[in-house]
Amino acid sequence: MTEMAPAPRNMPVMTADGNLQRYLQEIRKFPMLEADNEFALAKRWREEGDVDSVHVLVTSHLRLVAKIAMGYRGYGLPVAELISEGNVGMMLAVKRFEPDKGFRLSTYAMWWIRASIQEYILRSWSLVKMGTTAAQKKLFFNLRRMKSKIHEIDDGDLAPESVTKIATDLKVTEDEVVQMNRRMTGGDQSLNAPMQADGESEWQDWLADDTDTQDVTVAESQELEHRRGMLQAAMKNLMERERRILVERRLKDDPATLEELSGVFGVSRERVRQIEVRAFEKVQRAIRNMAMKETLDQEKAVETFRAD
Repeated sequence: MTEMAPAPRNMPVMTADGNLQRYLQEIRKFPMLEADNEFALAKRWREEGDVDSVHVLVTSHLRLVAKIAMGYRGYGLPVAELISEGNVGMMLAVKRFEPDKGFRLSTYAMWWIRASIQEYILRSWSLVKMGTTAAQKKLFFNLRRMKSKIHEIDDGDLAPESVTKIATDLKVTEDEVVQMNRRMTGGDQSLNAPMQADGESEWQDWLADDTDTQDVTVAESQELEHRRGMLQAAMKNLMERERRILVERRLKDDPATLEELSGVFGVSRERVRQIEVRAFEKVQRAIRNMAMKETLDQEKAVETFRAD
C-alpha cells in the first residue's frame, strides 16, 4: 500500500471576487488518491472519526467539484457560489461514504455534488420556487438542452409539437413544460417597477388582495367553532350505535358503505340505513332547538337592554 497522504492544513476557498484560474491552480496542488489510500482514509474516518482523513478526502476531490460546477455556468450564477455549493455536497458525500461497498469515492460523490449545486440553482434562479418534484427538477435542468436539440432558440412560447415532444421525453405534463419555459425565459419583475413614464404608478398598485379581511376570518372561525359545538352537543343525545353509524356515514371523507356497517353491527343494510336516517333527524332536531333557544335568549337580552 502507498504511503498515506498528509492532511493539508488549509483548504482553498473560491470567493465571489476571487480569481478562478488562481483557485484552479491551488486545488491542483492536492494529489489524487490511489484506491488503497482512499480506502484506508475512509475507514479511518468511519471507525475512528479522524478529521484529518476527511480533510484529505475532500481536498483530493476539489478538482472534481470544480469540473462539475463548470457545467452549470449557463444559469447566470457566480462560479464561485456554484463551486462553494459543490464543496458542501462533497463534504456530505465523504461523511456518508461507505468504502466497504467497493466503489470509489468519486463515483459516489458526484451525485451529492450535483444535487447540492442543483438545489442551490433552484433556490437562486427565481424568487418564485421553480419546482419541487423530481420530474420538475429534471425538466428545469434539461429544458435548454432539449430546446437546442429541436432548434427552439426563441425566448417566446414553444411550438405545440415541441411542447408535446419535451413532455413525452421527460415524462411531465405539457402544461408543466409551458409554465417552466415561461418562467425561465421571462425572468422576475419587481413589484416596484413603474408602469408609466411618470413613475407614479407601480405594478403593486394594481394588485388586488382577494383574501378575506381579518374581521371576516375571525368571524368565520368563531361561527365554525360554534357549529361544531352544537353538533357535538346534539350527538350526545344519540345511542352509541346511532352515533357510530352517523359518524361513519355522514362525517368522514371516505364514508363507509351500508354493506360494511351491516357486517360490523350484524344487521341488514336496510336496518343500517334506517338507523342512519333516524340519527340524522335526531341531530337536526336537537340543533334546531338549540338555535331557537339562542334566538329567544338574544331577543330577551335586547329587550332587557332597551328596558334599562
